[in-house]
Amino acid sequence: MEILGIGASEFVFIILIAIIILGPRDMQKAGRTIGRFLNQLIKSDSWKIFQRTSDELRNLPRNLMREANMEMMEAEKDLRRAIDPRANPPVASPSREQSPSDQVEDPLPESSTKSTEKDPDENA
Repeated sequence: MEILGIGASEFVFIILIAIIILGPRDMQKAGRTIGRFLNQLIKSDSWKIFQRTSDELRNLPRNLMREANMEMMEAEKDLRRAIDPRANPPVASPSREQSPSDQVEDPLPESSTKSTEKDPDENA
């Protein structure tokens, strides 16, 4: 277990030196003073800015990769559209009126459909 890069054995060694130098009474005062200082530091705006910046730097490679991947996907879509424009037709908005070229014509005119149909009265 490491806290701030200090292992358990190093932490015990620091405590022993502090007890020898400060003594038991001054150790309590020093502990309170250090605790108050750390509490004020953590609640300060500069600490929050430091934490936010640290998080951004930690996530920077992931964000850059995500943006690069999105750019590659857009380039791939553009390339696919350029190769085969029929595969991804542009989406028509509902407010746009259809042009004559957009309308589908009936492949068989009315006269040809009437001539191929048989009237039931003719056979009788």
